[in-house]
Amino acid sequence: MIWKPHVTVAAVIEQNGRFLLVEEQTDDGILFNQPAGHLDPGESLIAAAIRETLEESAYHFVPDALLGIYQWHQAGRDRTYLRFAFTGTITGSEPDRILDEGILRTVWQTPDEMRAQQNRHRSPLVIRCMEDYLAGKRYPLALLTHYA
Repeated sequence: MIWKPHVTVAAVIEQNGRFLLVEEQTDDGILFNQPAGHLDPGESLIAAAIRETLEESAYHFVPDALLGIYQWHQAGRDRTYLRFAFTGTITGSEPDRILDEGILRTVWQTPDEMRAQQNRHRSPLVIRCMEDYLAGKRYPLALLTHYA
């Protein structure tokens, strides 16, 4: 058997002291996450972050930095995730857009609200990415190379 991690992307977006989250129906109940999802075949990491943000939140996202690369093993399901988290800006929205299946709504939360609801986060990466953002972690997008 060949082992492969689940490669995902996430958008960590802050405006006016609040972070964009999506509330979603999962196998573990209704939880919060950053707009995030799996990398599609042939897709660049940056394109995936843009696409997933639009599909899950109806916001147009322009990444300007890599926040970090996170590896997390979900013991209960014996899955390992490799998350590439980006930060950037929102350039518009499609308020009438239908969100991805399972996404209930978007919410904007302060860091304190996020910390108080960690038990409702999809993974420990949600709070870690927010804390890394607040700590000023940023890496240039040029760090990533995509060969088509």
